[in-house]
Amino acid sequence: MTLTTAQPALAPQAPPTRAARAAVLASATLTLMAAAISAPGLPAMSEEFAEAPGGGLLVRFVLTITSLAIAVSAPVSGLIADRVGRRSPLVSGLVLYAASGTAGFFATDLYVLLATRALLGVAVGGIMTAVSATITDWFEGARRASFLGLQQAFASLGGVVFLPLGGVLAGADWRAPFWLYAVSGAVAVLAFVALREGPRGGGGTGPSAGETPLRRRPPQRSGTGRIAGVYLLALVATLAFYMGPTQLPFLIRGFGGGPGVAGAVIAGSTVSGTFGALAFPYLRRRLATTAITAVGIALLGTGWLLVGTAGTVVQVLAGMLVGGTGVGLVVPNLNLRLSELAPGGRRGRVLSGLVTGIFLGQFLSPLALQPLIHAAGLAAAFTWTGGVMGAGAALIGLTAGLARQAPRVRDRSHHTPTTSITEMNSGKGAS
Repeated sequence: MTLTTAQPALAPQAPPTRAARAAVLASATLTLMAAAISAPGLPAMSEEFAEAPGGGLLVRFVLTITSLAIAVSAPVSGLIADRVGRRSPLVSGLVLYAASGTAGFFATDLYVLLATRALLGVAVGGIMTAVSATITDWFEGARRASFLGLQQAFASLGGVVFLPLGGVLAGADWRAPFWLYAVSGAVAVLAFVALREGPRGGGGTGPSAGETPLRRRPPQRSGTGRIAGVYLLALVATLAFYMGPTQLPFLIRGFGGGPGVAGAVIAGSTVSGTFGALAFPYLRRRLATTAITAVGIALLGTGWLLVGTAGTVVQVLAGMLVGGTGVGLVVPNLNLRLSELAPGGRRGRVLSGLVTGIFLGQFLSPLALQPLIHAAGLAAAFTWTGGVMGAGAALIGLTAGLARQAPRVRDRSHHTPTTSITEMNSGKGAS
């Protein structure tokens, strides 16, 4: 039997305190909903800046410019997190989040407002990257999977809490929702006090009692390609999922539903995403990484097929619940996969690419899908997208099955009676 020489492990960090864990999870609640807090006030905002040159179009960028800034800035945030550690970028991002977010309340010029929204995107990119890197530094194995599931659940929970509250505040004044960003100031104080900088790019705290240690895999020639594949999958999945927030209000209007109904249906997908994320650790103990990816994409495809063929708002809601559950599984699963592929000293940079993929998908979704909607109609666009997602899930499952069989075929072809530990491990968790 051929044994692989283990590489020297970095010094483990001390287990994170409850306050440190609370700071990281509180930070996660501020991320996914950041751009959308101001969405309910867009009609009134359009009236406010109607006289500005190009105001009707530029107001719509109040949402999308934040996602674009997140996508562009996240790789720089990852590089900084690998160079200086996780705590400083996280605290700095939280402070910038509070300052740039609340600045929207005081902006009287549309271009100044857009600038504050771009800075908000820079803050979110730093927060998301630092949170994911911190979690993967803290934990390994099942504990890492569990906490990554919690991260996604809290991110979805932030949407459940803050988005309806933003709608209520926008009913009084379109500027009022911008005060919600001030919550980040309190989280910044908690993070500053509770977090301690560990070894840069360090390993996790190690397996807990009774947990099987993870073997350190040797460098794989296909590692870069696998990481790029995860990024591409995140981009495509988010591009498809973001049909919900961007296109669903128009579909529901055809059923006679107003903005309140559309908001409730979209919020439903956020709630189900929370349940999907909480179920992820349970599934991860029983299924391979690729199998969970296939299940999540299949659920997203099934949900969109239900939306596209729906005859009532209730059926649309059912589709959104199924699709949201799928995304709740996919995001922490891809985070976990990247943490396995990334060397300790480059985790921040590698994980930042996932942030870029997710928010670039949000930004591109309305642009990329508009030709399909124009050619086939909105309902049919959901149906076609669901079908493509279902086919993609089947392809992922098939590819994973072939990858697991490949090492055995090579062993038989060389008539080798022994199997190396490296070969045994290389067939697990292929993405």
